[in-house]
Amino acid sequence: MSGSSSSLKPPADASAPVRHPEAPSPGELLGAHYDQCFGCGGEQPHGLLLEARAGEGVSLTAEFTVQPAHQGAPGLAHGGVLASALDETLGSLNWLLRTIAVTGRLETDFVRPVPVGSVLHLQARVTAVAGRKIYSTATGRLGGPDGPVAVRADALFIEVKVDHFVDNGRPEEIRAAMNDPDQVRRARAFEVNP
Repeated sequence: MSGSSSSLKPPADASAPVRHPEAPSPGELLGAHYDQCFGCGGEQPHGLLLEARAGEGVSLTAEFTVQPAHQGAPGLAHGGVLASALDETLGSLNWLLRTIAVTGRLETDFVRPVPVGSVLHLQARVTAVAGRKIYSTATGRLGGPDGPVAVRADALFIEVKVDHFVDNGRPEEIRAAMNDPDQVRRARAFEVNP
């Protein structure tokens, strides 16, 4: 994006992203990282229910269907919901790096209205890595993967340890997640960089 702030521009010494050898294969569904996640969790009836698939390199595609519960103006998606869909898509890229990371900055451009009932076709890729910083970009298109751009975003994610969530999350949800065998399996998938 031409108007991106300098904090979203990778430094000159940033490196190209490298897909982890144990990352999901291209075309593989990534699945939810947490069932209660508003973006990808299956236990959120008014959530986005976003499903992402691994692409080539450090890229992915996802789809999000705008439901009536997601509207802001009558019949149109709420901008915050669209930003959430972009954030979830960009965050899912970290599965391909096998890195735990959180959003540090998200800069979103709203290009055209997104009607309720539309399927937003999302494409995202990591553009660079510099230390703990992961730079990425995404677009959301209407009418198919080659349709007109409706929204786009650039993001900066910051790598964190799992303690970030343990130390800052509500204890009851942390305990529930730690007692969920699927959640424990997902967390262990990231234990490649001690």
